[in-house]
Amino acid sequence: MDIVITYVDGNDPIWRKDYEAHTHVPLLQKRFRDWGTLKYLLRGIDTCMPFIDNVYLVVSHPSQVPSWANTDQLKIVLHSDIIPQEFLPTFNCNPIEMCLHRIPGLAEQYLYFNDDMFPLQECQPEDFFRDGRAVIGIYTHLIADGMYKRICRNSDRLARRLAGVKPSLFFKRPQHVPGPMLRSVCEEVYGRAEEEIRQTCANRTRTKHDLNQYLFLDYMRLCGKLIAKKQSNKHISVALVTKDALRSFLRKPNRKMVCINDVHLSDSHYESLREVVIECFEERFPNPSRFEK
Repeated sequence: MDIVITYVDGNDPIWRKDYEAHTHVPLLQKRFRDWGTLKYLLRGIDTCMPFIDNVYLVVSHPSQVPSWANTDQLKIVLHSDIIPQEFLPTFNCNPIEMCLHRIPGLAEQYLYFNDDMFPLQECQPEDFFRDGRAVIGIYTHLIADGMYKRICRNSDRLARRLAGVKPSLFFKRPQHVPGPMLRSVCEEVYGRAEEEIRQTCANRTRTKHDLNQYLFLDYMRLCGKLIAKKQSNKHISVALVTKDALRSFLRKPNRKMVCINDVHLSDSHYESLREVVIECFEERFPNPSRFEK
């Protein structure tokens, strides 16, 4: 089993220059802000997930690779390695997600991590795959309020069409956790829906018309290749958590995973929460991983 992590350092001047040259959308700090936690995600994988074979870090430019990274162990994948050239550069996570299965040498079973997801306790392969099927929680929605849920609904509707399942007023949304993917299924869906996927790839920034990686998970669910069971995960929005509550959970977690979801914050509030996160991760994972020099 492999892991794929998508990563953006919004402070990288090369990346920022590209962003300003190719978009007319103001830079949304919460989507591209670097909390300095990537090394702790990698330490968590090393400590809590010893069954993982390869870890791939997907970035736009070589300048995005942290100076401390041991690239003999951490496999670097550039957007240009997997996304058709005519759609680059992209600042939209959805085209990137739709092309991750194209990483050369990627295992049949792989986990897709956002860089705000962290293992905190010992995990087992069965937490993510059982009997060749993916394991992830599934939620049902009626109203697609906001861009994110509209994109989820788009993906659900296309997956239903591909699987020959009748449309529904309701739509499904997988749990926001590491996505357990089957490479062969992703290849099948990409081949059958390439025209629709390319339409998403053409959008340099997110739009309500996009598809996302849930297309693959939705199709797996509809084809009996997914077990609808929640992964052990705590979702923390930094807009709603206090420093004390954040510190308390990270020091004594009662879930195997945590997602620390960034939102718009004042600089002072961001810095105070970031200090807590770094402090707690350093306590929990003090030793460098194989992915560090």
